[in-house]
Amino acid sequence: EEDKENASRRGRRGDGKGEEVLGKRSSALRDRQDRTAEDEQTEAQRREKQDELTRKANEETIRILTQNKQSGAGDKTKEVKDPVAYPSPADIPHSSKDALIKVDGRAETVLLPIYGVSVPFHISVIKNVTNSQDNEHSFVRIIFHSPSAMNVLRDTVLVQRHIREAFVKEISFRCTDLRHANRIVQEIKTMRRLVQQRESEKLERATLVKQEKLVQGRGRVPILHDVWIRPTLGGRGKKMTGTLEAHTNGFRYHSPKGEKLDVMYGNIKHAFFQPAEKEMICLIHFHLYNDIMVGKKKSKEVQLYTEVMDVVQTLDAGRRNAYDPDEIEDEQRERERRNRVNAEYNSYVKKVTDLWERDHAEKKLEFDIPFRELGFPGVPHKTTSFLLPTVYALVDLIETPFFVLTLSEVAVVNLERVGFGLKNFDMVFVFKDFEREPHRVDAIPSNVVEQVKEWLNSVNLKYYENKMNLVWKPILKTIKEDPQGFIEGGGWEFLNMEASEDEDEEEEVEVVSEPEVEVPAAAEVPKKGKKKKKKKKSKMPERRNLKEGSHSDSVLSLAWNWEYRNVLASGSADKTLKVWDLESLKCVNTLTHHEDKVQAVTWNPTESQVIASGGVDRAGDLSD
Repeated sequence: EEDKENASRRGRRGDGKGEEVLGKRSSALRDRQDRTAEDEQTEAQRREKQDELTRKANEETIRILTQNKQSGAGDKTKEVKDPVAYPSPADIPHSSKDALIKVDGRAETVLLPIYGVSVPFHISVIKNVTNSQDNEHSFVRIIFHSPSAMNVLRDTVLVQRHIREAFVKEISFRCTDLRHANRIVQEIKTMRRLVQQRESEKLERATLVKQEKLVQGRGRVPILHDVWIRPTLGGRGKKMTGTLEAHTNGFRYHSPKGEKLDVMYGNIKHAFFQPAEKEMICLIHFHLYNDIMVGKKKSKEVQLYTEVMDVVQTLDAGRRNAYDPDEIEDEQRERERRNRVNAEYNSYVKKVTDLWERDHAEKKLEFDIPFRELGFPGVPHKTTSFLLPTVYALVDLIETPFFVLTLSEVAVVNLERVGFGLKNFDMVFVFKDFEREPHRVDAIPSNVVEQVKEWLNSVNLKYYENKMNLVWKPILKTIKEDPQGFIEGGGWEFLNMEASEDEDEEEEVEVVSEPEVEVPAAAEVPKKGKKKKKKKKSKMPERRNLKEGSHSDSVLSLAWNWEYRNVLASGSADKTLKVWDLESLKCVNTLTHHEDKVQAVTWNPTESQVIASGGVDRAGDLSD
């Protein structure tokens, strides 16, 4: 009887535990169903908002294309004057040593002996100079700028202007004085480099927009001490920290060495303040409307920062004890310095914000702080960075070159390589200005794709998903050439691959019944109930016929030109070798010397205009 009573007692306890387990399972199931319903509701709201953004994006694109077509005004290019070595023949220096190559640094001219006469050539017409030795002689080879059949668009302005004239392509000299030949080649290269550097600086300064002068503030102005600047101002000597002052109409940075840089309030497009949380620096960053000269280079990015901890390397190869009093003290000191620097920058930002609201309210300036919790890794340039969204932009302000993308300038966003179980996907920003090349952010982890979609939806950006990478240059060219066709085709909806798949599934079908008339035995009789699918018209821009000059058979070999990156050579089974200019998307030269398939092409590693080819006809060829 005791055994029976114990068994019944255990059974009652077991029933209680079973009921408790069932209750937990039912509760978890209800929570899961609630989460599923909530996710479905969120997804439905996102789709509804994206449909509205689709309409707005198409309307905005149509408006921009219509305005561009109506304006249609070309840019005016500045006239480039022909270089003049000497104003008159009387100014040419003559000496008894007219058989020597001479360099005139004052006139930036090279005097070459041709048939016993010193002939002047301005340094700007010289493309390259080389020197090679053979036993007791030295051979100096001077190559000039001349028209090139392979890359017409890359010819200099002077060459294009005188394209119908006769050009000297190169001149070679044999010299018995090896030291003189080496010295002359070095002088020509040095002078050419200095002239190119000077002309590039002059060209950069010519495109700069004239800035207003800084008006210094009266009394005490907000000052931030001990800050570094990027890009650096250049100059010699040890780099030193400086101070940043906020004056009446702009900022002024100056260092103890006397270097100064002014940033006007009216030229600031975005101002960012990023405190040091997981980074080693606390920074203020300015993204400008127009370039300014920072040192000897122009830039739209100016950053002031302070390091919050010292970069050190321990002698014990990084082995640290968490309970070591010295380590604990160092960590406490670093934490205090981080908090102090963040507090100094925060106080400075508040003072400048008050100044802007009081005296420059019409400019609507404010400091934008990145949202770290919305950040995600990606490759905006060449290295992986941690990208941080802000209210008005997507930025990476730690790695150089800096990445600042203004969200209001984006028309649509295309998420590429989404699916197929890939670890990463790409994100392409297509700008409202079609003359601007779309910017691609590569290698974003696939586990943040929903986070990225939610962020894009929150900032009112229309996004599409694709399973492959698109070539955007011909797509944008087609849209610009035929805006009406783009509008009639549904605008940006040609990117909506999901809608295309749905339409394929919902496509109406026709049922062809068996005909009642007599049909010859040899003829095919359609089976009853056989379904035929209508062929759906693609929403992608119409694919054009092959361009003029294209190969008529398979392409077997390709080779990039190592100097002119827009030049590509191709060998084909149609027995031809073709040279392409990818900037103009045209075939600029066709070589037909092979009698069979061309299987190999390559460019000369030292002479960029010489190409070698080999084919099934067992012939190798060098072409210039």
